[in-house]
Amino acid sequence: MTDITHRQLDANGISVHIAEVGTGPLVLFCHGFPESWYSWRHQLSAVAEAGFHAVAMDMRGYGGTTQPPDIGAYTVSHLIADVVDVVRALGESTAVVVGHDWGAPIAWWSALMRPDMFRAVAGMSVPYLAPLDALPDGITMNAVMEMMAAGREYYRLYFQEPGTADSELDADVRHSLLGFLYTISGDVLADGVRSEPFDGHFPKGERFVDQFDMPAQLPAWLTEADVQHYVDDLSRTGFFGGVSWYRNINLVPTILSPFRGAVLRQPSFYIGGDTDMIAGNTPDAIEAMRAALPDLRHCELLPGAGHWIQQERPAEVTAALLQFLRSLD
Repeated sequence: MTDITHRQLDANGISVHIAEVGTGPLVLFCHGFPESWYSWRHQLSAVAEAGFHAVAMDMRGYGGTTQPPDIGAYTVSHLIADVVDVVRALGESTAVVVGHDWGAPIAWWSALMRPDMFRAVAGMSVPYLAPLDALPDGITMNAVMEMMAAGREYYRLYFQEPGTADSELDADVRHSLLGFLYTISGDVLADGVRSEPFDGHFPKGERFVDQFDMPAQLPAWLTEADVQHYVDDLSRTGFFGGVSWYRNINLVPTILSPFRGAVLRQPSFYIGGDTDMIAGNTPDAIEAMRAALPDLRHCELLPGAGHWIQQERPAEVTAALLQFLRSLD
């Protein structure tokens, strides 16, 4: 990764750290929780070598990007506006947007809202979800998740109380980071640590951090240097910014409401792991996505892979993404 350079951009009223390499049409990468630009370390140079300007953001609240202290500064509107303004700050008018985990819905909805700017979109580990019909009066997204949890705790709900999840995660950053990476990877099943994937639910009264499985040794896709990179970033910033994305989930239906019935017609791409149950990567969601996207050019679940798809299976993900990018010409 010696050819990757770093700089700060002024975008949407904050300072955004980017990692970039190459020249050509812009491909903008958006990471998820609790990561950074570094989650795209295997893809950036390969995409650049294929003739593109590959740029990975530290998203709002992460790494070298501004971490606003107000929970209300982490809505989907803010996050999409960051992505749009990074394209502008780079002097471009169009881009392909790529997202993983939380970055995937930001990528999907950026393309839905700004088809003039985002000529294609690739999502990983979180399928496309079209804007939902209006919820009945008094019913929130949190209430819907509570009903679906059926008496269990659910990590997205657990994250809602300010200071609870973030302080627990901050208490031992290495344990939190490594536990989260391992627990929802494909390795936890291959190693026989779990018999079925963790789907984010756990018994009421227990702590989220106590659900983590810790590896006896690092998975083959994760080095000590990789872990340390994430730990260094999160030790500096804390988990507040990333967790605050979840604390604005109730606003998502309202923010997306002007786009109900709109169709995302740009070329699209999806890849995930078939053991990943953490973020809606279900057969029903995959089928709904197929029905909703008229130009879905690639849709694949990699056998045995978990949630961290571009890190667990870098060669396969990169090859598929490059094929998609070449198809745009």
